[in-house]
Amino acid sequence: MNKWFLFLLVLSLVFFALSLVLAVYTAHKNTKIMNRLRSMLDMAGNGTFSESVFDESLLSAVEEKMADYLSSSEVSAKNLAQERDKIKALIADISHQTKTPISNILLYSQLLKEQELPEESMPCVEALSAQAQKLAFLIDSLIKTSRLESGVFVLCPKMQEVEPLFNKVLAQAFSQAKEKGVLLTVEETEGAACFDLKWTAEALYNIVDNAIKYTPGGGRVRLSTARYELFFRIDVSDNGIGIAEEEQSSIFGRFYRSAAVHDIDGVGIGLYLARQIIAGQGGYLKVKSLLEEGSTFSVFLPMGQ
Repeated sequence: MNKWFLFLLVLSLVFFALSLVLAVYTAHKNTKIMNRLRSMLDMAGNGTFSESVFDESLLSAVEEKMADYLSSSEVSAKNLAQERDKIKALIADISHQTKTPISNILLYSQLLKEQELPEESMPCVEALSAQAQKLAFLIDSLIKTSRLESGVFVLCPKMQEVEPLFNKVLAQAFSQAKEKGVLLTVEETEGAACFDLKWTAEALYNIVDNAIKYTPGGGRVRLSTARYELFFRIDVSDNGIGIAEEEQSSIFGRFYRSAAVHDIDGVGIGLYLARQIIAGQGGYLKVKSLLEEGSTFSVFLPMGQ
């Protein structure tokens, strides 16, 4: 009986020792494979990945699959970079090819205005000038949007005071508001947020421009601010025509224009561009509006990088 007990005990110890050795070996092998996979991912991340000869007896089949995946990903990344370069070149070409003809049309329409033309010809000249300006604005906006979407222009937000942002926007919008008879006021310009000054001024001006455009003469447009823990809010409020509730989710779409404002000049791209700029900096844009009572567009800029 004792012999059988000793035999079983020895056998158990042998099995235990073998199991322990097998566990250590498996753990070592798995660690080696994981380290190899991590190394492959690191090389792929910094662009130095290159294929190696894999031996099934040395590395698992997973490594080989990973290598195939990373190789195809690297090819896709190169193709994407090439396509982006092509888009950049196309945008630059469109910008160059359209700038001169549009400038010439604007120049000649201005020269026509200065000539002594028959009275019945003046509406045609005015229409030509207005449409040329509209075309110039449209192409400029499309080029800006395409450059943002394709990464040609890179947003560079940083912590800074918001007062210079308001100054840039007011310098552009004040004369427009005065000409239409709309009172443009600013309540508060103190505070700081994280934003790209040039592009955020573009976005905010587009919103203010819309507010002035859709507010009748004698109305008002007011800019105000509020500070939160995570965001700095800029409100652009007006007492204009307002936006129907069912359209409020559509107004940020590219080229969207309500049937109610088709008689007012516009191309429907300003709010789309504004939202792209604000979202690209980690912020967001929302609207609250009632028909015939006005609208409030709120820009939320992050308070930190």
